[in-house]
Amino acid sequence: MSSPSCEAAAPLARPERFPVAAMLAMAVGGFGIGTGEFVIMGLLPEVAKGLQVNIAQAGRAISAYAAGVMVGAPVLAVLTAQWQRRWLLVAMMLAYALGNFASALAPGYPSLIALRFVAGLPHGTYFGAAALVAAALAPPGRRATSVALVMTGLTAATVVGVPLATWAGEFFGWRAAFALVGCNALAAAWLIQRHVPAQSAPAQGSVLDELSALRLPQVWLTLGVAAIGFGGLFAVFSYIKPTLLHVSHMPQSWVPLTLSLFGMGMVAGNLAGARLADRWLMPSIAGVLVWALAVMALFYWAALWPVTAAAGLFLVGTIGALGVGTQMRLMDVAGKAQSLASALNQSAFNLANALGAWLGGAAIEAGWGWRSTSWVGAALALGGLGMFAACLWTARRESLRA
Repeated sequence: MSSPSCEAAAPLARPERFPVAAMLAMAVGGFGIGTGEFVIMGLLPEVAKGLQVNIAQAGRAISAYAAGVMVGAPVLAVLTAQWQRRWLLVAMMLAYALGNFASALAPGYPSLIALRFVAGLPHGTYFGAAALVAAALAPPGRRATSVALVMTGLTAATVVGVPLATWAGEFFGWRAAFALVGCNALAAAWLIQRHVPAQSAPAQGSVLDELSALRLPQVWLTLGVAAIGFGGLFAVFSYIKPTLLHVSHMPQSWVPLTLSLFGMGMVAGNLAGARLADRWLMPSIAGVLVWALAVMALFYWAALWPVTAAAGLFLVGTIGALGVGTQMRLMDVAGKAQSLASALNQSAFNLANALGAWLGGAAIEAGWGWRSTSWVGAALALGGLGMFAACLWTARRESLRA
């Protein structure tokens, strides 16, 4: 597929400083996507009541969105491998706006599930392309930090966007939250078109080159680290509102602020993870997985009281440090298949979303209580460490064979 633009796009010279306007424009798109992905977690009781289903059933809308990301990221990344990347980012934002406006108008539960799947389709391709643009615009030795700056829009959404949209959903109805996300996506499309410099896809960005990533064991193992290791964060956060209300006995007026603490943890983890990944990529990934295991075990007890639950949720957010590490690892091992590998990190992230939400919901439905999501998260962190060990072992075998 050829680029939809006839505009010439020469390779960009690597700057000495970060191009602030371009980074901010792409971060605004990430802000909208982060808000759209996470806001339903704070509105599950309202969605369940409005559609006359139980909370666990409403939670399947989270899994449907994640499934959309998992399908859309590889398919759209391959089909658009030769697109000019600025226009690809604009197209993904327009598609995201459409999916969220449609979600706001969903007439019932089955249609909401279907439309959340559709809304998730452009998510991974947007972040994959944004990560590649950010890496190309980075000053020397700052690739991970540059990618993290763009991803800060996603994490900042949990500080500002999700609490704001949650408040709007509680006050005006849950549909208003998705309408706000759609408006944000339209604004991001305009900002990207205006401020992101033209940047062509690499000359070798053919469909076959992109599909070559699927033959590489290191790509699959790194995706496994992300898909399993991230799952615990979503197992806890997907059901955080009922946990805070029914276990911590937190006043409902505290909940939006507490959710913003989770977002602050994600911002802190994202930036810290980027600094570590720029220096010690593989040790930083292992360290975050060990940290995730400890945080999940701690949250089981912290959830008993309002103040400790809020502090524990901040720590759960810091597990977001894993994202930039796996993103950079995929870009390092993917060879020519940069677009697909970069987008697949978002597929893995959302597989973690679906897996965590499903396993957490299964534990709750089994009668183990709201806090059981912490032990689900701890088990997933252990699984992520197992995948990381397999990644190291396979890399060593490949090195010895070479």
